Amino acid sequence: MSSFRSLILAAAVVTVAACGFQPLYGSRITGSPPAEFAQIKIEPIPDRIGQQLHNHLLTILNPDGRPEKARYVMKTQVTENLSALGVRKTAFATRANLQMRAVYNLTSAATGKNLFSGDSTITVSYNILDSEFATLMAEKDARARAVRELSEDIRIRLGVFFSNPAAQGK
Repeated sequence: MSSFRSLILAAAVVTVAACGFQPLYGSRITGSPPAEFAQIKIEPIPDRIGQQLHNHLLTILNPDGRPEKARYVMKTQVTENLSALGVRKTAFATRANLQMRAVYNLTSAATGKNLFSGDSTITVSYNILDSEFATLMAEKDARARAVRELSEDIRIRLGVFFSNPAAQGK
């Protein structure tokens, strides 16, 4: 029975390899992020949340530092919305949703032509507790989670864009 399982596993591996499967980020050999990521200059984003998103994007898109001669410029706007949920009979909320939205544009640094636009929205929840300090810390953690998820979503969308040479005009 184990040789049958091995045969099925080998057939699955050959099938996946033959269909042209490749990782979204990087090449099959190195697994490094696309070279285009390192060529993106991320413009500063206003407010504290914008600063945190900017720093996360710098870390995941440009791990070697800011590019000297960027080929692309990304401008981003961040908005957030807080809504209370889980209301008790006493009309006190016990749960809240924090919705964070980023609208971003990737343009060519040379021509200023808009190459890619996107809109990412993330919703995270947190508990509203009896302790005001605990609630503030839960909200702060929710914001940090939202920023982290938002930056990952933007990275994935940029990776899909850069994996399609026809969409870039190459």
